[in-house]
Amino acid sequence: VQLVESGGGLVQPGGSLRLSCAASGFTLDDYAIAWFRQAPGKGREGVSCISAEDGRTIYAPSVKGRFTISRDNAKNTADLQMNSLKPEDTAVYYCNADYSLFTYWGQGAQVTVSS
Repeated sequence: VQLVESGGGLVQPGGSLRLSCAASGFTLDDYAIAWFRQAPGKGREGVSCISAEDGRTIYAPSVKGRFTISRDNAKNTADLQMNSLKPEDTAVYYCNADYSLFTYWGQGAQVTVSS
C-alpha cells in the first residue's frame, strides 16, 4: 500500500509544473485526497484537497487561482497542476489520501522555483 508522487523539479518563476500521485495496493475512490507542502525551516501546510463524494475542492489562499487539484479514479491517480509558480512555492510536496481510520502519505516531491 503506497502513494507515489512524481513530476517535481526545477522551474523558473512564472512557469508551470504538474505533480501526480499514484496509489497502489488500494483504490482512491473513497478517499479524500490532499496535497501538503513543507518549505525549508517551516512546518507542513495544506495546499489543496478534493473530496471523494462530489469532487469538491478547497485551496489555500496562497495558491488559489494558480493551482488546480484533480483526481482520476479510473487511473487511481490525483494531480496538482501548478501555474504561475513563485519562489515561495519552493517546497517538498506531499500527497495524502484519507478515509475513516486510514491515511496514507507519499514520499514527497521536490519543487524548486528559481531563476
